[in-house]
Amino acid sequence: MKFTPCCDQCTYEGTHCEGCGRSHKEIAETKALVMSIVNFAQQQDYDNIEEFTAAISKSVIKKFQASS
Repeated sequence: MKFTPCCDQCTYEGTHCEGCGRSHKEIAETKALVMSIVNFAQQQDYDNIEEFTAAISKSVIKKFQASS
């Protein structure tokens, strides 16, 4: 399955958003994951959020590729 980001044409009827095609469950879980990262970064009081999120991105990609 290919990830499709939000395109600001959200719909809430049915099981999937007609804008991006993702399930409402996937969207909710992604939002929760993002908020968890935001809350963690705020608790750590990071001044360099761009570097933090770039490091997380690299780590996720590396771990995903290693598990495939």
